[in-house]
Amino acid sequence: PTNFRGRLRYLGPSLIVTGAVIGSGELVLTTSLGAAAGWSLLWWMLLSCWCKSLVQAEIARYTIVSGDTYLRALNRLPGRIGRISWPIWLSLIAYIPITMGLGGIIGGAGQSLSFFASLAHVSIDGTVCTGIIAIVAAMILGTGSYRWLERIMLPLVLVFTLTTLICSIAMQFTEFRTPLDDVLGGMTPDFPLFVSLAALALAAYGYTGTTSGDITAYTYWCIEKGYPSFVGSDRSARDWESHARGWMKVLHTDVWLALIIVTCATIPYYMLGAGVLNRMGIVPEGNAETISALSNIFTQTLGSWAVWIFSIGAFLILFSTVLSGMAAGGRVFPDYLIELQLIDRSNLALRKSIIRWYLAALPMVTFVIYLFSPSFVTLIMIGGLTSAIFLPIQAGATIWLQSKKMDPRIRPRGLTRTGLWVIFLFELVMAGLVIWFVVLVPLRN
Repeated sequence: PTNFRGRLRYLGPSLIVTGAVIGSGELVLTTSLGAAAGWSLLWWMLLSCWCKSLVQAEIARYTIVSGDTYLRALNRLPGRIGRISWPIWLSLIAYIPITMGLGGIIGGAGQSLSFFASLAHVSIDGTVCTGIIAIVAAMILGTGSYRWLERIMLPLVLVFTLTTLICSIAMQFTEFRTPLDDVLGGMTPDFPLFVSLAALALAAYGYTGTTSGDITAYTYWCIEKGYPSFVGSDRSARDWESHARGWMKVLHTDVWLALIIVTCATIPYYMLGAGVLNRMGIVPEGNAETISALSNIFTQTLGSWAVWIFSIGAFLILFSTVLSGMAAGGRVFPDYLIELQLIDRSNLALRKSIIRWYLAALPMVTFVIYLFSPSFVTLIMIGGLTSAIFLPIQAGATIWLQSKKMDPRIRPRGLTRTGLWVIFLFELVMAGLVIWFVVLVPLRN
């Protein structure tokens, strides 16, 4: 495609990723952080939305041009333990807390479905609803169809994004109207407050915007969309460089679309948490009570009737995250087996079979995890904190791969490379803060 309109025809991976991005982090963690901090950490949420998309685009640039999958690219990094590079071993260790985060998401979807049923005066336990969702998700995901999933994600993402935007605007016409000075004050860093809410703030950072899992997933969705084959592998062709850079414009358009949608969806959640819940003195906590407490962001801005909109929207957004998040995991899992040299990459039939069986089983596994957890919010925080730890690994890997393994003709410009270094250093500090506040400080106490 040679123009913007032509590029729009080839977009799609961003919609899948956005279906995962706009979910539990926004609905639960972002709103809860706004409720606890007021407007003082608005700057933090903007930073969370904007600082990761560059890594998303640039690691995808490498995988599309090189033909490597994400894990194959990581396995090229120096520093091996046996035949496998250290980042892959770390990600295998992190598989458990990441799966626990998925258990929190499916549990939140179950609680939202139970809340919706209660509005219709039908009493269904949240655990039962979670089990039902697990079965339905397994049936959908077991088909292994990218196109089917893409058609599901688009309307779900757009509908709930629009709803939250409307609520954040409607808030200004209620008793919760917020002066512009308060909003602008939220752009000034308040580090003492950040420290006091460190666990929640860092979990929100890890699970809002583009998470480490979403960055990984994006590369696989780009492959399934066909971007590497569109770029072509004949680098001796005279027009290969201009052709490849043309497809990089498609990639960047796709990433920008995701960034715009994510920002427009995430910030209203924080605004509603800070403007409504904080002033009401409500901080969502517990299990079944969380969804009920969160419903105030709609009922207090649009009216009591809006509880129906919230209950439906909360279920849709969490269920869409279940589908897209787990579907991405299904694409990554066989790649682990390939890099561990347990299966052959050329055996496409086996890989497809593994994806289908894995995706049919994963919802049930996460349901079991939810059964033995005290709260789905706790599980979501575990997933968010784990994501925050792995973000600098991805940024650092992107810098090294582009420098050492990428065709020089298609490397990013100098400003982009500088941006990657700044993001890498920032994310390294954030990962250190997670380890300090969540692991070391509790152990010392």
